[in-house]
Amino acid sequence: MQNRKKSLTGYNILITAGPTREYLDAVRFISNPSSGKMGFAIAEEASRCGAKVTLIAGPVTLSTPQGVKRFDVVSAEEMFLITKKHFPQCNIFISTAAVGDYAPLKIAKKKIKKSDANLKIELKPTVDILGTLARKKKNNQIIVGFAAETDRVLQNAKGKLKKKNLDMIVANDVSKKGNGFEVDTNQVWIISEQGKPKESKQLTKNKVAQFILNEIESLLSL
Repeated sequence: MQNRKKSLTGYNILITAGPTREYLDAVRFISNPSSGKMGFAIAEEASRCGAKVTLIAGPVTLSTPQGVKRFDVVSAEEMFLITKKHFPQCNIFISTAAVGDYAPLKIAKKKIKKSDANLKIELKPTVDILGTLARKKKNNQIIVGFAAETDRVLQNAKGKLKKKNLDMIVANDVSKKGNGFEVDTNQVWIISEQGKPKESKQLTKNKVAQFILNEIESLLSL
């Protein structure tokens, strides 16, 4: 990889990372195992390269990378509102967050007590953060999405790239050992309209972050 020291100076990068939580009652929620490590690694590497980085983080236990401005949120709606606020000022939006697709239609104010009867919970779709903001993309903005898949990885990622009006998408197979959630390594494909998918080896997430940022810089030079 090329020496990218301070190569992103002057760029404002907005990153979402980690999971979201959608509460069922006072103590239970729907979520996923995202640790936020990939998004935090990208934020750290981008800051090292001179970018001004704003990080919107779901519930994670990670320390804020040096030089990064961080905002903590819980739900998909909270993540959307604060991301939307900072989106107009960014040059690059990197959506690594594993945002929950559904939320309970009603939230019980108190803990739902266990009984012998089946419990039915009606769910509603959450806001599509990436798709909504990508539709508002300006000519000077680059939008990068992530696709955590378990099958037909490239096919599903290409569909998401087109459907959501993205410049680039980073796809990985989270069913493979050492990839995706709650681990320190990852292996990804990067897909854009400019050429064939590019595949990384399974590397530490900081090394994968460098691989991703290198490809984003290639788009900036077009």
